[in-house]
Order: sequence, then structure tokens, then C-alpha cells
Amino acid sequence: MSFKIALIYGDGVGPEVIKAALEVLEALDFDAEYVEVKAGYEYWRRTGKPMEDGALDVIRSCRCVLKGPLMTPPGTDSYRSVTVMLRQTLDLYANVRPFKSFGKASKKIDMVIVRENTEDLYSGIEYRLGSTAITLRVVSERASKRIARFAFELAKREGRRKVAVVHKANVMKESCGLFRSAFFEVAKLYPEIQAEEIVVDSAAYRIVVAPETLDVLVTPNMFGDILSDVAAGVVGSLGLAPSANIGDGYAMFEPVHGTAPDIAGKGVANPIASILSAAMMLSYLGDAKRARAIEVAVDELIAEGRVLTPDMGGTAKTVDVAREVARRAREALTSFR
Repeated sequence: MSFKIALIYGDGVGPEVIKAALEVLEALDFDAEYVEVKAGYEYWRRTGKPMEDGALDVIRSCRCVLKGPLMTPPGTDSYRSVTVMLRQTLDLYANVRPFKSFGKASKKIDMVIVRENTEDLYSGIEYRLGSTAITLRVVSERASKRIARFAFELAKREGRRKVAVVHKANVMKESCGLFRSAFFEVAKLYPEIQAEEIVVDSAAYRIVVAPETLDVLVTPNMFGDILSDVAAGVVGSLGLAPSANIGDGYAMFEPVHGTAPDIAGKGVANPIASILSAAMMLSYLGDAKRARAIEVAVDELIAEGRVLTPDMGGTAKTVDVAREVARRAREALTSFR
């Protein structure tokens, strides 16, 4: 069965790491038609548009999107984030970010941050009152219950034991208070799964000092965004952190890291996050064997420690990592048959 996948290469190191992911998918004989969609900072510089005309129609005609990082310039004189726009327009309400320790790590980490993806301070409702800037924090009961259900269903599906809501309800009593209460109302439907709560600053501390005690964290939008980078640092690199943006009709897969313009074009960007994002896409499409083959290959690669990019203490190039993961994943897939 052939799948139609929208492809956004992204800015900075985006094209390099997405091409690496495609090399691994090709090595596994993944049957797909890729349709490129132009978007991002470089496209905006050339055309004055953050995304090409008709892009949303193309994306809606595809099963899902494989996407590189996109740059959003600061300031009010540029465009709003294309990534946020896609999440909101396609209602990709669940941002799933798994963090695992690979190879011979001293701590065995296996946690998932499930981030509400459409509201909170990223709602885009901002204005000025004289010399004061105001951003509205939007938290609805509907979205809060929806993301809580998603987190519990993920835990149930993956055999996980705990789901924790991350909040700051002791200070933001209305917005975080609503998110917290919605979570515990949904938790009653899953008595077999332990429900707990963690204040966001305590969550950051636990991710650093005791990540092995965490399982599934469900968070409002901005908290999840920040905690994801903390978790990536603990597992070893932002270059190891994949993500999925999932809705009821569409899905988008992308590395957690940014565009890294300082190393763009040097061929040293870590492609593992993009490769693992492609594995998450395979799982979403029902191809568990190929997804597992990629995970096995990445774990073996990191455990051996021979072919790693500079962010992980190695000297390998992006293409070297891609080829080695592709080779190992192909071997792993053969062993599954």
C-alpha cells in the first residue's frame, strides 16, 4: 500500500536531516509518494509568503506530513509561526514527544511528554495597551479533557503505569486550575492507571535529577515546549528528540530541535531526531515492524558509539549517521521476517 506524504524540508539544517530520514525510509522499501510543500523563512525571503499558495490543500490531500524545523523570526514585522498555524488549522491537538535513553546510558529513561498543542499562550491573541503588551492564555475544558484522554489512551496502549498532569495551579488558579481539574475528571475513567500531579518547576527538577521516575506527562502548550528541551538535554542531545503532532484527521512528524543556522550546510547536524520522527510516522501508519527496525538501529548505533555527530561527542557527518542507521535498520527488518 502506497502512502501520500507531504514533505516540508524546513530551514537551516532541516533539508539535511529530512533527507537523512528519507534515506532510511528508502532503505526499508517504504512505499510512499512524497509531495513537497514549500514553507519557512527562506521561502518567505524569496516570495514574501511564509508558505506557498495551495499548501494547505496539498497537505489535506495527504495522509500526513514529514517536516523539518522552520525558522520564525522574532518581532511583530514578520509572519506568525507556520508550525503553530499548521497545528491549529489541522487541529493537531496532541504533541507527543518521547524521550528514551539509548545505548549504555547510566539512567534508563522512558518517558513521554504529551503536550496540548492548540491553546495556551500560543493561541496568538496578543495586543498592546500603550506601553504594555498583553498575551491571553486560553485554556478550555474541551481541549484539556481531550488531551488528558489522549494521554491516558497512550498510556493504556503502551502498557504504561502512570500519567501526571503538569501545572502551576497554585499561582494560575483559573487557567491551570481548569487544566488540572479536567485531567482528574478524565482520570476517573482509567482507574487502572495511576494519576498524579506535578507543579511545573518541580517537573523540570525531576526530569533532571530523577527522570527514571517519570512515565507520561500531560502539559499545557508552553510548559510542554520548555520541558521538552530539558528532557532532550537529559537524554543526551536535542538531536535525539522526535515528535508527532496528532489530530483526529491529520498528523505531522518533526524533530523537536530548531533550525541551528550556525551549523547549517556543514553536514554535521544530528539526523537521529528526524529519523525517529519518521519511525513515529511509520507507527502512525500501522507499520510497526519498520518503526521498530529504526529504533533498534538507533539504539545499536548509539551503544557502539562509533558513528556519532559532534553534538554527541563524535566526528561523523550527517550522511554517515543516515547510512549507518539505514544499514542497521535494514538488517533488523530482515531479522523480524
